[in-house]
Amino acid sequence: MNTTPDNSTAANPSDDAARVRNLNGEAARLLAAKRPGEAITKLTEAWELDPENIATAINLGGAYILQGKHAQAIPFLETAARLDPNNAMIWINLAAAYLGKLPFSSAEMQDKAIAAFEKALALNPHAPHVHYNLGLIYLQRDNLVQAADQFHRALDNDPTDKDARLWLNRIQSGDTDEIAHLDD
Repeated sequence: MNTTPDNSTAANPSDDAARVRNLNGEAARLLAAKRPGEAITKLTEAWELDPENIATAINLGGAYILQGKHAQAIPFLETAARLDPNNAMIWINLAAAYLGKLPFSSAEMQDKAIAAFEKALALNPHAPHVHYNLGLIYLQRDNLVQAADQFHRALDNDPTDKDARLWLNRIQSGDTDEIAHLDD
């Protein structure tokens, strides 16, 4: 009597791993082509095969963010952060997902975004655009001292950051009337 299981219906883990890699590759090409909706289909299939694949989680979260579906991105990016807590880019993407559209973001979600951005900075003090985004959150909260500090730090990281310079100049000149209309 043969006691070997019948593998004709069982999934082969190496086949699944290869399929996940292929799906991630296809999705990356779709994301590069600015087709996040199609990428989500591929990434969802990859996620079902391997719900702890970091690349899939990051790309799925990113695809949802690109579609403006920030809340749907959060669980995937939280999983990625749990699996790879020392990856600054994951924390930056998670912060973006928490924040969503700044004018519509609650104080609680802004707090979560700030914490995720700060985690990213702890891992990479020169992470691009993090200080600028923190500056925008503090502007939205009408905390001009903190906002100015973050814009200074953004300029320390990238002296050519025109947006950080613009907001810093506005704060320094008292021209902050447009703060209530932030939409990025």
